[in-house]
Amino acid sequence: MIQTTDFPVHHRFVDADGVRVFYREAGNPAAPTLLLVHGFPTSSLQYRELFNELVDRFHLVAPDLPGFGFTEVPESRGYTYTFDNLGKTLEAFVDALNLQSYILYVFDYGAPSAFRLAVAKPERLTGIISQNGNAYLEGLGDGWAPIRKYWADPSKENREAIREVLSLEGIKWQYAHGVPDETLLDPMMWQLDYLLMQRPGNNDIQLDLFLDYQHNLTKYPDFQRVFRERHVPTLVIWGKNDPFFLPPGAEAYRRDNPDAIVELLDTGHFALETHGKHIAQRIREVFGK
Repeated sequence: MIQTTDFPVHHRFVDADGVRVFYREAGNPAAPTLLLVHGFPTSSLQYRELFNELVDRFHLVAPDLPGFGFTEVPESRGYTYTFDNLGKTLEAFVDALNLQSYILYVFDYGAPSAFRLAVAKPERLTGIISQNGNAYLEGLGDGWAPIRKYWADPSKENREAIREVLSLEGIKWQYAHGVPDETLLDPMMWQLDYLLMQRPGNNDIQLDLFLDYQHNLTKYPDFQRVFRERHVPTLVIWGKNDPFFLPPGAEAYRRDNPDAIVELLDTGHFALETHGKHIAQRIREVFGK
């Protein structure tokens, strides 16, 4: 029997798109690749439990997007923080690692970033795991109300009004909301997210991405076209108490891929924090053959 110690987790950097991308990698490169793309406000660290649970069966690769985690963006790069650019950096990243096929695991911001990659390189897509990774208008919940106001009027006042989302309490709330048993949550996560947000200029990067998120909505038809045309095995596994991405957004995946498996969990936005082992088992069952 293969032990997880046979495939330790490596912590690496690679130059891609003028960015020094930090990523975690483990498993046998000959095994099917899981490309795990994190969301706001976290990093590849959110996949720590999946690495432990799945390393014997999959090749796992999890980058930190620009503006998050330990990825370094040189000031001279003049990087503009938009989801189009996150997608381009992700595309350069998979090329730098020569990843020719992968199952995408997407969450939150990881969905519009990685689905841009799927549009650009659809032939490489062999599966989709969407954990609270939205691609449908009906998935957007009331939690977006202050940001929608910012979209409609990107004034300084509306920009400053959403800055509280970046506070320690604001980040903790995103982890804890809708979770029946908060003792399952590791405080390390929101503390680390908050500390990384304190790097010079990072708060404004996040506010820029909040504003740019509106352009993801116009990309949804492109994402959905890939779902229909590629028709790859798809597991949609969702914290049903998420205030940002609602269960109808999970169910909608069946509209473009009737074979998609949709499962709703009694937890919040960060479902991996409370249901990591269960999600890993479902990945084994759906993609492990």
